Amino acid sequence: MTEKRNFTRNVAAIGLGSMGYGIATSALRGGHAVWGVDINREQMQRFAAEGGQAGALEATLDDLDAVVVAVLNAAQSETVLFGPEGVVPRLKAGASVLACATVPPAFAREMAARCAEHGVHYLDAPISGGSQKAAQGRLTIMASGTAEAFAALRPVLDSIAETVFELGDEAGAGSAMKAVNQLLAGVHIATMAEALTFGMTQGVAPEKFVEVISKCAGTSWMLENRAPHIVAGDYTAHSQVNIWPKDLGIVLDIARSENFSAPITAAALQQYLAAAGMGLGQEDDAAVAKVYARNAGLTLPGEA
Repeated sequence: MTEKRNFTRNVAAIGLGSMGYGIATSALRGGHAVWGVDINREQMQRFAAEGGQAGALEATLDDLDAVVVAVLNAAQSETVLFGPEGVVPRLKAGASVLACATVPPAFAREMAARCAEHGVHYLDAPISGGSQKAAQGRLTIMASGTAEAFAALRPVLDSIAETVFELGDEAGAGSAMKAVNQLLAGVHIATMAEALTFGMTQGVAPEKFVEVISKCAGTSWMLENRAPHIVAGDYTAHSQVNIWPKDLGIVLDIARSENFSAPITAAALQQYLAAAGMGLGQEDDAAVAKVYARNAGLTLPGEA
């Protein structure tokens, strides 16, 4: 058993990507003992060097209070929780899972039920805010689950989030709200790219586009966050292009199940698929502008 010393909670942070790493470091600042886990060993070593627990997670699974799962999708989430080396069957009764990936609501309900069979709480808790807010402990979390799950995870939530919306006492409601958010976010990024490159055809420089439109009614949080990446010609991934075929695909799957038409979402999805087809999948999602630039014969900042 791991000695808790003066730590508030023993926490495993599984997934140390751009969002997960920020969550893990914010939990550290919140006074928790945190084990960082990722397939990228360098990320694990980096996190340990910044104060994360250095011991193997397997040796302390039965003493964990919480597991934060910040992986890419439903398949990875299920593998982490219930795969061949899944953590849930090895957690103590009363431990909690904070599930942060964007997944279909039905999947969240299934995971909650399976966790309950092991006496483990499950909070359906998709996140929003970007990598910078994750690193600052200022995420917005759209959460749903039992009162017991919220209570057990409150110290962790307080350390990683600025705003926690409590959306109901059953898993699935959080993921439904995240799907609504992702519809808007994905469309806004693609529309920003369309507007910026349209402006270029009219002699509007990208930097002038950002200066002016960010102060006008046409702005959005995504425009103000992502358009500067295009101006700088820097597509270092804070949120990859590859995320959007998955997330907008979830939105369209839900819409299809409800006989709901979502044509604008479908149009945005095609632009991300085109970007991925151009080999841009691992670039920042602002790189969707390159699809428009290619089709219009435009040269974006930083390109020869």
